[in-house]
Amino acid sequence: MQVHFILAFVAFLWGLNPPAMKIGLLYVDPMPYNAIRMLVALVVGWGVLRRIGSWQTLRREDWKVLLVSSLGFFFFQLFFTAGVQITTAGNASLILGCLPVSVAIINHFHRLERISKAAMVGILVSIGGIVIMVAGTGKEISLSERHITGALMLLAAQMSYGYYTVFSRLLIHAYSAYQITAYILLISTGLFLLISLPAVLATDWQSVPWPGWASILYSGLFPLCLGNCLWIWGTGILGSTKASLYNNLPPVFAVAISYLFLGESFGWLQFIGAIIIFLGLYVAKGKKQSMESQE
Repeated sequence: MQVHFILAFVAFLWGLNPPAMKIGLLYVDPMPYNAIRMLVALVVGWGVLRRIGSWQTLRREDWKVLLVSSLGFFFFQLFFTAGVQITTAGNASLILGCLPVSVAIINHFHRLERISKAAMVGILVSIGGIVIMVAGTGKEISLSERHITGALMLLAAQMSYGYYTVFSRLLIHAYSAYQITAYILLISTGLFLLISLPAVLATDWQSVPWPGWASILYSGLFPLCLGNCLWIWGTGILGSTKASLYNNLPPVFAVAISYLFLGESFGWLQFIGAIIIFLGLYVAKGKKQSMESQE
């Protein structure tokens, strides 16, 4: 049961992230904001994670797996930053809520995990909860040309996060979650800084007030660094398909937090959608299976 509570805690950290990022994005554009929060996560990843847990020399065959996972994380950050600005919140919620489907497809394509019937039912139930929550919040779903472009970017971001989730799990049995997280942050942040460097240098950082910096620090330290470290650990125990269902909990926490602290609405449809998402998690529980164990 411990892993379920830990992944629910990760979802809570990620649920706090959108309201926190809204504050920072009042003062900093999305690209430099994301670059600096990733840099914060990297500094902590090497300054703290490097000193805890066991660290081992990566075997040559594991570098390819690490690179695929790191590129997945990098492309998620890149496509998400670009796509979320040019599509609706409703499109974004529905597309990102389909992560368990992408993870299941990736696992099946690479013959890594066999998907149980319970997991598939749980995925469908959870997505149904996301649809009801989107309807309850009144978020627009648009198929206009501009919004479709943004939606396709978010779909690429979601698939990229699926590859990050699936391939980071392949390393967890040989290396600690601390080490995997730190290496992924190093590679993905380095690549992201190369892309975003002009925007970072063009930003007047001295004019950013303390709420903006507090937003960057929270988003980098907790959702990005700690959250992803625990996420990798959790996928190693539950399997990437079942763990990915917890990715649908952050909107529940985000809506609840926005209701409590930002005065936003929280209606019956949102409540019912949240209950259905939790039901999907319950249904999906079961014994983890893999292709190797079935052959």
